[in-house]
Amino acid sequence: MGATGTTVETTVEIATGTGWVTICPYDRLTPGRGVAALIEGEQVAVFRTRAGELYALGNRDPFSGAYVMSRGIVGRRGEVPIVTSPMYQQAFDLRTGECLDEPTTPDGTPAALPTWRVRVRS
Repeated sequence: MGATGTTVETTVEIATGTGWVTICPYDRLTPGRGVAALIEGEQVAVFRTRAGELYALGNRDPFSGAYVMSRGIVGRRGEVPIVTSPMYQQAFDLRTGECLDEPTTPDGTPAALPTWRVRVRS
């Protein structure tokens, strides 16, 4: 509750080259799941872990080319928060976008997802 007795809504925002873009209210994100957002013409997968941490990665799976990362399985590999692609099950570090299973795609392209800064704002 705010100082006047009103509910304070917190929102999730992603950093762009020109500022911050509001995605949605924080409580609309289901813990352990992802959602897709369109930011300046690019699909971004936004994840809320069960611990409440937020991450934002590119939504395009570098192995299949499909825009499906937001539908991946969120979990941990040791201390590393990950999302597993729903296509071929490669695991990606939610903090860095790095693929933990294969450094490159079959065509030699680096297998990493772009990352965005994400924050909660009241």
